[in-house]
Amino acid sequence: MSSDVLTQKDERIKTESFTTRLMKRPELGAVGGLILVTLFFLATADRTMFTLSGIMNFMTPAAQLGILGIAAALLMIGGEFDLSIGSMVAFTGMLFGAFTVNIGMPLILAIPLTLLFAAMLGVANGLMVIRTGLPSFIVTLAGLFILRGATLVGLKLLTGGATQLRGIREAVGEDFLAPIFSGDAFEFILNWLAEAGLVDSFKSGLPKVPGIPVEIIWFILFALIATYVLLRTPIGNWIFATGGDANAAQNSGVPVRKVKIALFVLTAVAAALVAIITVMDAGSTDARRGFMKEFEAIITAVIGGCLLTGGYGSAIGAFFGAIIFGMVTIGLTYTKFDQDWFQVFLGGMLLLAVIFNNVIRKRVTGER
Repeated sequence: MSSDVLTQKDERIKTESFTTRLMKRPELGAVGGLILVTLFFLATADRTMFTLSGIMNFMTPAAQLGILGIAAALLMIGGEFDLSIGSMVAFTGMLFGAFTVNIGMPLILAIPLTLLFAAMLGVANGLMVIRTGLPSFIVTLAGLFILRGATLVGLKLLTGGATQLRGIREAVGEDFLAPIFSGDAFEFILNWLAEAGLVDSFKSGLPKVPGIPVEIIWFILFALIATYVLLRTPIGNWIFATGGDANAAQNSGVPVRKVKIALFVLTAVAAALVAIITVMDAGSTDARRGFMKEFEAIITAVIGGCLLTGGYGSAIGAFFGAIIFGMVTIGLTYTKFDQDWFQVFLGGMLLLAVIFNNVIRKRVTGER
């Protein structure tokens, strides 16, 4: 046997360099984009944007969108889309308002029932896609209009003709579950930091930021759990396999149908969670709640590294994508730029993300 054969290495145990492994990470583009956007606003925005209160200002909308974006990312990795997610926010917000205001339910009943109704709608979406064989784009696009219309009709019935249901804050009152879904958390930490002079405070000594908005806590927890599930559990492998090649996954024993239905349920429940949080914070719900969020969630997922073809993506990438979105949405108010540039930026970021993800996909798969 020749020495060349003896010294030849098996490609299955070939090691990759750190740079190669880094380039294959789907969230790389989102991290790079976040760095560039941060540098842009450091150079152009008022310095108050990066104070604690300024950070909370852009992290709050980022968190609300991020919960939707992470769920949309997992569904896209699984090879499907959900365009009804924005209308689901409006519809489940209406249901939650009806449970609390019109029926007078306590939160311990209203919240699980709202989430249950959302889960049932998610199951309906999943079953419709699987049993009809229609693209999820078409099925959930129909759901977008159905749910938005049902919200309009439902609100008029509940209010006697109006498209806004008020009185939710008063109906919730001092319910023991309210602090988990509305208001601020960790006030004691902010008070301690203010006393220590580590954060801005009023003359009275109270911090200018009373606490961390609860949606940010939900956002971080959701991102951590989703990332763990994707990267450290068999379910994560099933999601990637389902989106990569559903037939091959099915033949390998992956419960493809159950995975897809579960992912549709996840997007619906995430929408309901956002609805509950935003409705309780606003004290009312209306027919335009969640408007265009379906597209923003998908854009967030794409910026975060998800491929439109499925089988590739990252929950933590969607996390960073949502922060970029929130930073630009609010950050332009701290600059002298016209806020309408936001739309231009959004389209540009989407295009760059798709091009970047396509290049990365070719590097990973070896395509030319």
